[in-house]
Amino acid sequence: MSTKFKAWISAARLRTLPLSISGILVGSAYAYLRVSHLEYLKTSNVLGVFSFAIEDFVSDFNFLIPILALITTLGFQVLSNFANDYGDGVKGTDNDDRVGPMRALQSGIILAHEMKRAMIITAVLTLISAIALIYVSLGIEQLLISLFFLVLGIAAIWAAIKYTVGDNAYGYRGLGDVFVFIFFGPVSVMGIFYLITKAVDWNMILPSITIGLLSVAVLNLNNMRDIESDKKAGKNTIVVKMGLMKAKLFHYSLITIALVTASLFFITLYYKEVMDENMTQPSLFMFLPLLAFLPLFLHLKVVELNKEPALLDPELKKVALSTFAFAVLSVLSVWIVS
Repeated sequence: MSTKFKAWISAARLRTLPLSISGILVGSAYAYLRVSHLEYLKTSNVLGVFSFAIEDFVSDFNFLIPILALITTLGFQVLSNFANDYGDGVKGTDNDDRVGPMRALQSGIILAHEMKRAMIITAVLTLISAIALIYVSLGIEQLLISLFFLVLGIAAIWAAIKYTVGDNAYGYRGLGDVFVFIFFGPVSVMGIFYLITKAVDWNMILPSITIGLLSVAVLNLNNMRDIESDKKAGKNTIVVKMGLMKAKLFHYSLITIALVTASLFFITLYYKEVMDENMTQPSLFMFLPLLAFLPLFLHLKVVELNKEPALLDPELKKVALSTFAFAVLSVLSVWIVS
């Protein structure tokens, strides 16, 4: 394997991909549950007054929709990783003071114009995938909704690039956490849920908040690790603005609220099964995804005791994989109870 090829693989940051598709897996899983049992979530429960369907329920689960959504999401993430490498590289943020693996531009193996070309190619391919996803799901009949999702796709491409690229990169102004929450959480989970079911169920806000907050927790760890180098480079992340101690409190809050929203969601589903006479015996297996939070309790202790931010690097993988585990266990639990 050539050095250049290895550099491109490194720039794509494959380890970030499981986290990026977690929202798609969660939204698809509970969309499958809804499609499998048309009456199961037809009326809401705890949040019932806010739950409604825009279209009649679909009767078949089209597996091509989540497959295209996964491909599109992976494209967005790789684009974001390329753009992050490019933006921080040309700004000089990725330097010898930075903790973590050396970036592609920083190493000099990949040049700035090569990374820029890769960003353009990835953006075009991802947009094509997004258009295919919208067409397969909505066709040409639902033009306004199709346009809405197309705008979301373009916005996602913009967000992926503008995190670190340009004079007004929002990642340098402490807004990265907001965009990560929105696109990894509600847009991902509720977006794929609608594309599959053609319905809006506001109960899905709960797992979308869970995924969004856990994704922000990964970014927050990254920013805590890089606090010193970010300060020197003028990258004013939320961590830089609030300081390390408050950033730790923020981190505890992210994971705690994520656990609360996840628990409320599964309680809501369980309660609905108990109340629905048409359903089979309610299953405790629907609470299975909560097991993914067990490693996070140990993780929070590590963060609490940490005195050297650079040593937080291994914790990023723990939170990212726990989030992915939550998504995989969601798929497994739906498969068991369906």
